Amino acid sequence: MAWSHRTESDAGARASRLAGAAVRGIRVGFDMTGVYVTQAGIARYVRGLKRGLEQARPGDVEIFPVAWEVENFAYKQPLRAMKTIYRELIWGKLIAPRILRRNEADLLHSTSSLFIRCPGGVKHLVTLHDLSISRHPERFRSWQVRAWRRRLPVIVNADRVVTISRFTADEAMKLLGLPASRIDVVHNGCDWHDDQITFQEQEPADGVSDEFFLFVGSLEPGKNLSLLKEAYLLAQSRRQSLPPLIIVGSRWEGVATEGEQPQGWHYLGRQPDEVLLYLYRRARALLFPSIYEGFGLPIVEAMAQGCPVVCSPTSSLPEVAGDAAMIIPLSVPDYLQAMQELCKRPDLRADLIVRGRTRAAHFTWKRCAEETAAVYRKIAPR
Repeated sequence: MAWSHRTESDAGARASRLAGAAVRGIRVGFDMTGVYVTQAGIARYVRGLKRGLEQARPGDVEIFPVAWEVENFAYKQPLRAMKTIYRELIWGKLIAPRILRRNEADLLHSTSSLFIRCPGGVKHLVTLHDLSISRHPERFRSWQVRAWRRRLPVIVNADRVVTISRFTADEAMKLLGLPASRIDVVHNGCDWHDDQITFQEQEPADGVSDEFFLFVGSLEPGKNLSLLKEAYLLAQSRRQSLPPLIIVGSRWEGVATEGEQPQGWHYLGRQPDEVLLYLYRRARALLFPSIYEGFGLPIVEAMAQGCPVVCSPTSSLPEVAGDAAMIIPLSVPDYLQAMQELCKRPDLRADLIVRGRTRAAHFTWKRCAEETAAVYRKIAPR
């Protein structure tokens, strides 16, 4: 009798599990690696998309995080290398697949990394942010280029690829031979809209002048800070004054000691969002002469906060900025002229502020999440 009772209970539990399985959503292993290894735009993407999915709450999609939750931001060796080796060769190859199987994943979404081994029977979606290493290998260290080339097959063999701009989709087709039928374009979102700001602005510790231009980005050569340097030096040679330039970005100590620096340049290094908010709200304009961008988050963040944008017709920038920015050729005289116009013409600046806020309103993480969830359904339909 006791045996019969247990059998009926087991049968009932099994029926409940089967019923639950029949109605459960698509289970997505959401790669959170980016927030533990970088503080750049990719980390903003991972956090923003996850938050957007939680806000949109698509009823047929269930996400669970997949990550080795150990930060690795410092560049001190050999600790950084040891963490990287463990994360990529042990955790990514042995432990992450177990996490996916244990959670009965239908799909792995590699949002930033390409080293997690996807188990058999689990679909694989890769977010491709850009192909800068393939297009401009000279900007990277040799080991980075080698590692990237080893991982290219992961992108090529993925079930589907999401790109964050039409530009990156075109690059994937040209450089990797991916067919358009396997690519979905989903623009990034932005959480710098006034109704989404959850923190208070904060003035930089050293303060700033009443009028200034702003540069935001990692200070690697592709961000093209050297063009702004030449523009400021040209103005100095002509005895023309320009507002100071506030520079926010990592690796600034090395850049600040490279040759003659223009008058009025201030390197703040990496700053928290509270300080960045303060700067966006007060800058004469964001100067963004980048050579290659998969998207260009700083220009949307700036526009959302009423900061005019000056950028160039390169890579994804015209696609993202639309008609809401001053799109200037990558030349020293043209950038100098644009800066001077913004100082002399309040009507131009006011127009760019209005256009920028309108343009930025299109880029939300909720919209990004809804479009990404639609891609999940294409890969693992229910």
